[in-house]
Amino acid sequence: MPKYLVIVESPAKAKTIKKFLGKNYEVIASNGHVRDLPKSTLGIDIENDFEPKYITIRGKGEVLAALRKAVKKADKVYLATDPDREGEAISWHLYHALKLENKKCSRITFNEITKNAVKDSIKHAREIDMNLVDAQQARRVLDRIVGYQISPILWAKIKRGLSAGRVQSVALRLICDREEEINLFIPKEYWSLTALLNVKESKKPLEAKFVGHKDKKEKVEIHNKEEMDQILKELEGKEFKVEGVKVSERTKKCPLPFTTSTLQQDASSKLNFPTQKTMRIAQQLYEGVDIKGKGTVGLITYLRTDSTRISEEADTSAKEYIAEHYGEEYVGVSSTPAKKSDKKVQDAHEAIRPTYMENSPASIKDQLSRDQFRLYQLIWNRFIASRMAAARYENTSVKIIAGDYRFTAAASKIAFDGFLSVYNINNEKSEGNVMIKSIDEDTELSLNEFESKQHFTQPPAHYTEASLVKTLEELGIGRPSTYAPTISTIVARRYVVKEKKNLYVTELGEAVNNMMKKAFATIVDVNFTAMMEALLDMVEEGKVHWKSVIENFYPDFEIAVKNAEKELEKVKIEDEVTDVVCDQCGRNMVVKYGPYGKFLACPGFPECRNTKPHFEKVGVPCPLCGGEVVLKKTKKGRKYYGCENNPECEFISWQKPSTIKCKRCGSYMIEKGKKLVCSNKKCGYVCSRPEELDQEETQTKGE
Repeated sequence: MPKYLVIVESPAKAKTIKKFLGKNYEVIASNGHVRDLPKSTLGIDIENDFEPKYITIRGKGEVLAALRKAVKKADKVYLATDPDREGEAISWHLYHALKLENKKCSRITFNEITKNAVKDSIKHAREIDMNLVDAQQARRVLDRIVGYQISPILWAKIKRGLSAGRVQSVALRLICDREEEINLFIPKEYWSLTALLNVKESKKPLEAKFVGHKDKKEKVEIHNKEEMDQILKELEGKEFKVEGVKVSERTKKCPLPFTTSTLQQDASSKLNFPTQKTMRIAQQLYEGVDIKGKGTVGLITYLRTDSTRISEEADTSAKEYIAEHYGEEYVGVSSTPAKKSDKKVQDAHEAIRPTYMENSPASIKDQLSRDQFRLYQLIWNRFIASRMAAARYENTSVKIIAGDYRFTAAASKIAFDGFLSVYNINNEKSEGNVMIKSIDEDTELSLNEFESKQHFTQPPAHYTEASLVKTLEELGIGRPSTYAPTISTIVARRYVVKEKKNLYVTELGEAVNNMMKKAFATIVDVNFTAMMEALLDMVEEGKVHWKSVIENFYPDFEIAVKNAEKELEKVKIEDEVTDVVCDQCGRNMVVKYGPYGKFLACPGFPECRNTKPHFEKVGVPCPLCGGEVVLKKTKKGRKYYGCENNPECEFISWQKPSTIKCKRCGSYMIEKGKKLVCSNKKCGYVCSRPEELDQEETQTKGE
């Protein structure tokens, strides 16, 4: 009997595949990559057509020795690494590291680790796809050149140990830009008006919302209390009449099955999972989990995908399950339409879905960890929902006239829950006053009272991991495999901190972003990065040679690096000396950059190792006690303004306070770019910053 060797990445995957194949198959794991660029040097021969120099990864010698031993015994080798660029590259590196040129060797891929999929892949074995390998090489070489040539500049300019990545720098810029947008946001005042109307035979009043003039379709915005008072004055003593009742039906289509990005977003919002955790647990579900009576079973399809496509077999199986467990009326009429997107969807794999319909979450709950169960249930429910009928709503809208103005009351009732019976992510239910159905044009209404409320527009929300992934996908930056590592890198580098799901830039991140924008504007340009992703896709399709991408990128990048180095040579970067005296040796302490930003250190290091927090005075007296306001940082590194007399004084502000008081209510004002905004949220007073403040700030920056 001939002997076959199957090489995969992980031991878990090897264990799952082994049970599908006969005794003449041996399945061994390479434990990921076996070759890579060296860590100590650039590893790319710039002068010799950007040729990469690959070496065996430290610690992989024993793995390769065991693989070589197994190769000698085998009549044929199957390389069965993951079905994407990275997996193709691992197979290519194994091919060369194990010297398989003179051996019968084939590449096999499967989108799910099931018996049918694995056996079918052997029937359709192929050669290594060099277009996929080259696309991975192009990304790796680009990222290595950017990281290794920019990082030393960051070390010289800010502190040692920093790094700059091609995609991570753009992600950092997006977060910094959002932070700036929030800081400069000026709230705008607006008001809402609700009429609470008495209806006969109903204890609960009918809520009717103000819309505008009765003869105009446009909604009238109420900007301030004066406008509100004028409308209320005009409504005094006016009779409320029902002018029309409209009943309509609305449908809500089922959701698309999960892609990598939408899985990360939903797992973040519903399960509070960071992107890295979502991918780690999804990998476990894909590679296989021990199920009682079944052995090791791969529970989901491949987790790195941007496609919403589903196989006909899976679609049929899901619809049969829905018909049996929910009823025929819950089965979707047709397959879910493909996701519309401006950027190219690679569509290399199916969407993320369960592999076997009989493995319902409830049936295997005891075999899964708590987190595995929660993620699997989310994937299961989303997939089932994607094959179900649309939800139907019955909407009732009542048009009410009072004087020259129009009000509306509305109610929405779920007529048929459809996919919501499985996947009601927003907890949707019937809304509005139930007695609205009994209202017609003859119904008598009388005013109970008016409810007028003041509101202020809110700034854009801080990025969360989920919303950042969504933005990266929409902009065409990165690919399914890169979202989680990109975010985890900027958090690990402490350029960004996470507090209550929100991502905030640190002082260190701000410094890195400012330097990147100044010296390497192209690298942190969103459109340029998206264009590079499109070029990598073209390499994968065989339309562009991978080294051409590097050749076109490098000349301009090299000029930018040289210019940045020249500017650094002109400016000798010295430690900023302060008037704070070291209480251990008497020297004046200096400002240094640490993991969380600036701190005070004794220049006598290593003899004197004294350090202190660095509180930068902002030249503003504390609005509460008159002490100095200083720039501080939370434990995680987020900046805020506080009083030097803390904890005796409790003053704190996320925005810089001003010396100027509000003319309307007397509260302190906060700076928002060229504007000053009252710190009292109920006041809303805004004015321009006095010119002398702008001049002072310009002089300070110049110094």
